[in-house]
Amino acid sequence: MDYTFEVTADQAKEENDFIWNQLVQFNLQYTEPIQHAWLKVFARNKQGELIGGLLGETFWHWFHINILWVHENCRLSGVGRQLMARAEAEAINRGCRHADVDTHDFQAPDFYRKLGYTVWGVLDDLPPGHQKIFFKKDL
Repeated sequence: MDYTFEVTADQAKEENDFIWNQLVQFNLQYTEPIQHAWLKVFARNKQGELIGGLLGETFWHWFHINILWVHENCRLSGVGRQLMARAEAEAINRGCRHADVDTHDFQAPDFYRKLGYTVWGVLDDLPPGHQKIFFKKDL
């Protein structure tokens, strides 16, 4: 066998799309179509400035939260809860039955616990000296 290998940080869209499509075609032998869709919720103050946002995606009846951020001056004000409530409602509207998110021990694990999320996994020392915590919730 004669192969060449390339290690890169390049974000070449053509190769990324090709790899993604190959995996999707393989998966279709075993699953329903993915029906992937982005789900984003934004919060703005009266001046129109972004004070919080949730970036997620829905697929295979799951809602995955990629990022939840609230401006430090607005934390503990209910903005995060509202972002989550609106996102979960939209996920349910899209047919999602479950949600998942990961966070670090220094970020928001207690916030997710208060919203009914339960821990299903932990990676120690990611980043060094901390934990990455994985949560899930039935919607």
